[in-house]
Amino acid sequence: MRLILLVIGKTTDKHVQVLIDDYASRLSHYVPFQMEVIPELRNTKALTIEQQKAQEADLIKKQLQPGDYIVLLDEHGAERKSTEFAAWLQKRMNAGARRIVFIVGGPYGFDPCIHTMAHEEVSLSLMTFSHQLIRVLFVEQLYRAQTILRGEPYHHE
Repeated sequence: MRLILLVIGKTTDKHVQVLIDDYASRLSHYVPFQMEVIPELRNTKALTIEQQKAQEADLIKKQLQPGDYIVLLDEHGAERKSTEFAAWLQKRMNAGARRIVFIVGGPYGFDPCIHTMAHEEVSLSLMTFSHQLIRVLFVEQLYRAQTILRGEPYHHE
């Protein structure tokens, strides 16, 4: 079983990338993890928001495999405390999917077809964060979940 974080556009801030790499390295001690980057669309000024979301959806679909358990990181998704997220993740991992794919959409969110394909949607907060920071926050939460599941002292209640 592998955890995948699928994002649109590369991480442009080197300090943010250092944090992502640190948590990804820690996480990989527990479970196979990778962050896959879909290149940003070019010439988006000539596109409507709906056209942009549709083109991003086509790129997202190309990265998915049959049997993937698809989870959108979306502001309208379910919110969970870290301990609840850890229990949810354990349940998903035990369910036998070969890959759990968490997807961060583009600047305007997801095309409706991606919402239809998703098994679940998760929100990290009612607040809005940049797409760069969400990467760090979410990889840290994946790492935190693994330490919670093993009873390690990283997480404190």
